[in-house]
Amino acid sequence: MQRLITRVVGLFPEHFVGVCQLPQVPDGPLDVVVAELRRCVETMGFVGCNLSPDPSGGFWTSKPLTDEYWYPLYEAMVELDVPGMVHVSSSCNPNFHALGAHYLNADTSVFMQLLEGDLFERFPTLRLVIPHGGGAVPYHWGRYRGLAVRLGRPDPSELLRNVFFDTCVYHQPGIDLLTRVVAVENILFASEMIGAVRGADPATGVAWDDTKHYVDRAGMDDKALQAIFEGNARRVYPRLDAQLTAAGK
Repeated sequence: MQRLITRVVGLFPEHFVGVCQLPQVPDGPLDVVVAELRRCVETMGFVGCNLSPDPSGGFWTSKPLTDEYWYPLYEAMVELDVPGMVHVSSSCNPNFHALGAHYLNADTSVFMQLLEGDLFERFPTLRLVIPHGGGAVPYHWGRYRGLAVRLGRPDPSELLRNVFFDTCVYHQPGIDLLTRVVAVENILFASEMIGAVRGADPATGVAWDDTKHYVDRAGMDDKALQAIFEGNARRVYPRLDAQLTAAGK
């Protein structure tokens, strides 16, 4: 996988920068995971990693991301100054469709894990990106605020020092909600291009994954748009600038 990513980046350095897939197995040792992260960042120029909270593929046998089991990986991520995108892989559980349930379940579940835990007190510079617009989180922001009060936890807005959401949301009302609930500085532009939702919306003729179309029409000013389309990514992925400079961008 990493060799294929490196090859694509080498062929199209003006368009792509590498982010690594970690060799995770359920409850497996993290030494090989940390070693692969270091190899990808230090020798291959990758700028981040994909972190699966459920290597079991839908059976959730691993410990929550706030558990000490994950600390060696977080220590390396902090040292290397790279973020992790929290993203599961395929679902082996027939109860959870990979694209319509498993992905979104993981996004939502991880946010709740973070709300219950103290991960960012231990790792104040750790950065995590939750894809698919944060799953159910923005839509149920009031629920998470209420749960925080009930559980004696800090307001969920405190997590936004370390947690970011992307724009892989496939209709205008969804993007409108995301940009009104979540602070602009916590939103990173993303589009799957050839991903979960393919083709065009028959009601509008707009491609489902043309998320730029929706972001452009969310009623934000140029400063906010610049942050979402570029500025936030450069801040969350600081190694990105070095790779862009090497590519002449």
